[in-house]
Amino acid sequence: MNSQEISYLSISSLFLLIIPMFFINYKLSMKINKKMLYAITRMIIQLSLVGIFLQYIFNLNNPILNLTYLVFMITVASFSTIKACDINIKKSILPLFLAFIIPNLIVLLYFNTFVTKVDNLFNAQYMITIGGMLLGNSLSGNIICVNSFYREIRKNKNEYFYNLSLSGNKLETLKPYFKNAILASVNPTIASIETIGLVALPGMMTGQILGGVIPVTAIKYQIAIMIAILISRYFSAILSILFTSVSKFDEYDILLD
Repeated sequence: MNSQEISYLSISSLFLLIIPMFFINYKLSMKINKKMLYAITRMIIQLSLVGIFLQYIFNLNNPILNLTYLVFMITVASFSTIKACDINIKKSILPLFLAFIIPNLIVLLYFNTFVTKVDNLFNAQYMITIGGMLLGNSLSGNIICVNSFYREIRKNKNEYFYNLSLSGNKLETLKPYFKNAILASVNPTIASIETIGLVALPGMMTGQILGGVIPVTAIKYQIAIMIAILISRYFSAILSILFTSVSKFDEYDILLD
């Protein structure tokens, strides 16, 4: 099977379907037209530039360049988490970078070694595409996890201090907050795994089928990548709390702002 080529004119035709949305927004006084237009324009520019850059990287397929690009993606994810969670950049950038790179790189190399069994573990076709999917899911998971963990401690600070005074053990006191934050992080992925294929076809599988891959092969890849996503998201969430919490509490176990 070969995929049907899409022209730029064909893509532009989709804007005809957006016009009614703008009209409805205007009539309902929902001031989101500029925001929608900005988001779409930004997406087009970003993806166009990324497409050109990825084409260059894929043509070279240099292991060092591929790994460097992955590290760049992880760095961006770390800054994005800091911005979304509104936490101290100097104290959090290294812990979050480690929380992203350790589980994601281990799972990615394991995936390329034992699942896809590619000769070159740093092949751009596998390292950047699969690494991007793992990283994107870890990003949303870490934002949920870090936000949930510190927000709940602040929200229930009297209960936290009370339990801390009783046990005298910070780790024991933090255990319920830690457990709830991990659950909040991985529950969306578990729900997605439960309903995948029934509610919607996932993007990777759809992309492969549109690209000419037979459905059975696309399904095998989708099963493997969903398991890999769950693993990397789970461990990245745990490490994001463990690493950031080192500098988030003072010597009296009080959470710093």
